[in-house]
Amino acid sequence: MSAQDASVRAGRYIRQPTGYRAFIPAPLPPEPPLALNGELQGLLSQADRALGRLDGSVLTLPNPDLFVFMYVRKEAVLSSQIEGTQSSLQDLLAAEADLFDETMPRDVDEVVNYVRAMDVGLSRLTELPVSVRLIREIHAELMKGVRGGHLQPGELRRSQNWIGPAGCTLATARFVPPPYEEVPRALGEWESFLHEDTTLPPLVKIALAHVQFETIHPFLDGNGRVGRLLITFLLTECGVLHKPVLYLSHFFHQHRQAYYEHLQDVRDRGQWERWLAFFLRGVIEVAAEAADTARRIQLLREQHRFAITEKLGRAAGNGHRVLESLFDRPIVTVADVKALTGTTFAAANNLVTRLAELGILSEMTGYARNRRFRFEPYVRLFTDDIVSEDAA
Repeated sequence: MSAQDASVRAGRYIRQPTGYRAFIPAPLPPEPPLALNGELQGLLSQADRALGRLDGSVLTLPNPDLFVFMYVRKEAVLSSQIEGTQSSLQDLLAAEADLFDETMPRDVDEVVNYVRAMDVGLSRLTELPVSVRLIREIHAELMKGVRGGHLQPGELRRSQNWIGPAGCTLATARFVPPPYEEVPRALGEWESFLHEDTTLPPLVKIALAHVQFETIHPFLDGNGRVGRLLITFLLTECGVLHKPVLYLSHFFHQHRQAYYEHLQDVRDRGQWERWLAFFLRGVIEVAAEAADTARRIQLLREQHRFAITEKLGRAAGNGHRVLESLFDRPIVTVADVKALTGTTFAAANNLVTRLAELGILSEMTGYARNRRFRFEPYVRLFTDDIVSEDAA
């Protein structure tokens, strides 16, 4: 492949009437075709095996959907942090539990919206394929009532956007996506690629589709988050995983600079193969981490069930009932436990106290009244790697 072939493999920069240069993407798949051999072939095989192990690990859980519940929230936090939000997983869980805290970051609503957009998208996949229509619906959910929410939620942009450091202009931007007049055509070609019958492996197709979406940048805001949501939707739609439990935002967050550089190298130099290698390494790493977390959840559940049976006596039945509910709702009040168990407030308060003594629950407000309790050991399984990364 010549240098000229490579430089226009993903598309071309075209000078616009007002002088700036915008990128017009070429349709997928790339030409010349991808060289899926050597290292890429090995990485693809490793990624397939890692996904198989993850699928098996998750399906052995008593209720895989509870694993999905927390993983969606971890993904929401990390994908939003890539875009500059400050909210943590603890903030998100507290917000969902209607726990007001004046120290909570104001951008937590953006993360709450991400969770809702993910849930809406996954439910819509049962009746609507991944398509321009779906991404517009998801974008509307994502941007509703938050920063950037005035920038046409759910609507394709009607003006030029650009990517670069704060204060940059069209002339100095790092990357200028196609003019808005080109967006419907480019998205139509992108949608056709998603659903045409090709010999490309599903992971390769998903990796290509993600870059193309980010290159088109069809919305005025929220493109990065929608593009990362698309990876999960496409993995689910093509049946690579039984449950949507592979979220690459952790890998992209850890390697943020490399992530952006690979996207730009595809546009500038047609480096699709290098992007694919990066993407597949992310799949391998994140799938292994998720499979390990699934195993740790199983072990944690068994340890807590044993402790409740051994220590709570006649209250063990209600203790088990509360424990199972905590995997779905890891922040509770005494009133929640009372409603769940059908006991008196005093009995529920006593049960919460004993669960706290076992290290299952931790009081998180410091209040004497209106106390909230968190399933600390479970939440920690999803936050330890985020904390250690941010502290590095």
